[in-house]
Amino acid sequence: MPAVSTSTDPLHTEAPHTPMLSCRQAGSPEAMREHRAIRHQVFVLEQGIFAGSDEDERDREGSAICLVGYYEGTAAGCVRLYELDRRAGLWQGDRLAVLPRFRTSGIGAPLVRCAVATAGALGGREMLAHIQLPNVRFFARLGWSLNGETEIYAGLPHQQMRISLPDPTRGTALAEALARGTDLT
Repeated sequence: MPAVSTSTDPLHTEAPHTPMLSCRQAGSPEAMREHRAIRHQVFVLEQGIFAGSDEDERDREGSAICLVGYYEGTAAGCVRLYELDRRAGLWQGDRLAVLPRFRTSGIGAPLVRCAVATAGALGGREMLAHIQLPNVRFFARLGWSLNGETEIYAGLPHQQMRISLPDPTRGTALAEALARGTDLT
């Protein structure tokens, strides 16, 4: 007969499981497929923002840096970023998407932090993003601020927001930590 634990010790409790969340650049063909599949699921099939595909010239020319967020090793979300103005150190973050079943997993914040850290690591000074209105509070909690009035972007109301980027040393450390599943913020 197997032993059954019947401990009544109130100090003997199981530690709650903290899920492994990590974010990193899509550095392989498989990771790029995951990135594109998540975007397609969210922006084309679920939200209907784009017909057929959300891919654009940034994807076709390869100028965007694509990141994938993993929940317990499963691709759960993605974001992309690209440089707008090298001299000004201005970057754009966009196409943040989290699959529906992972929306309460906490992967969104590390994805945004990883985009910010990556742009900072590459010498950027500021990042802009067009945020769907229901997500403005989420970005504000992550340190982003409003930048101008509400606008129509990709056919929907969005709020442009901005954030200052970490210096390259700090950005590199943050991006490396997020790739390992550690959030230093």
